[in-house]
Formats: sequence, C-alpha cells, structure tokens
Amino acid sequence: MRDRSAKDIAKTLLTHPLEVALCGILVAMVVVTFSQVVSRYLLHYSLSWSEELARFLLMWLAMLSAAYGFKTGSHFALTFVVDRFGAGPRRIVGLLVTLAMAVFLVVFTVKAVELTQSVTGRTGPGTGLSFAVPYASTIAGGILMLYYVLRAGWREFRGEPGPEAPALGG
Repeated sequence: MRDRSAKDIAKTLLTHPLEVALCGILVAMVVVTFSQVVSRYLLHYSLSWSEELARFLLMWLAMLSAAYGFKTGSHFALTFVVDRFGAGPRRIVGLLVTLAMAVFLVVFTVKAVELTQSVTGRTGPGTGLSFAVPYASTIAGGILMLYYVLRAGWREFRGEPGPEAPALGG
C-alpha cells in the first residue's frame, strides 16, 4: 500500500469535491441511523429527529449520486443502434442526445427551484430544518448533471475519450 502524504490527501479532497461530499453524506447517514438503532434498542428511547435527518440526507445522496453517474459516464445507455452509424452521424446523434438531456435538465432545475421556493416556510417537525434544505438537493443535482452532460457532449463532439471514474484510492 502506498504511503500518502497530507498534501496528497488535501489535493484529492480539493480536486474531487463531489466524491468527498458523497462520502461525507453516506457516513453521516450511517452515523444517524446507527445512533437511532442504539438509542431505540439499547436505551429504549427513540430519537425524534433521526429518521427525518436520514431521509433528508438520502435526498442529497440520491441527487449527488445521479450527478456522479453523469460525471463518470456510468448511467445506462442504449448504444446498439448508434454504434452501427459512421463517425459523422454518430456525432450528430450524440449532439442531439446532449441537447435533449440539456433541455430536460434545464426544465428539471427550473422546476426544482420553484418547488424549493414553495417549501421555504415549512420546517421538519423532528429536526426543525426548513424543507428547502432537502429540496435544494434537486437544484444542486440538476445543475451538476447539466454541467456533466454538457461537458461530456462537448468532449464527444470534439472526439475526446469519455470520462473515467477518478482514482481516489491512489
């Protein structure tokens, strides 16, 4: 195993913020859920906020994970028809798919903003957090997905290789 310096770790944290956020949210979900289990079954006391907080964290995890899937190009794609085309038509189809995804994600993000604004006055009964906090995950996820779709479309249009999953472990 390679010995990593603090500089290497800091560089990884700064160059992969989405991955760091996903790991942090997952760890937080595990801690919150485990705390509830320990509290309920060992202390015979149910935490009033844990289920709601875990649900809010799950919303962020889902939306940021969807963006990560676009970043790494790991979402499911049907390419058997497009693969039969030559390079020129394949480039045009890729451009049309990118355009369609971009339009969808712009509409998705606009509607996410409207939804988030509509719940700003409501708070969760267990945590006291505004419902805008979990609903904002749809905005963040939509913006990130749009960015990664446009980036991948631009790379494909220029004929560059597709994205690969970042090597966080070394």
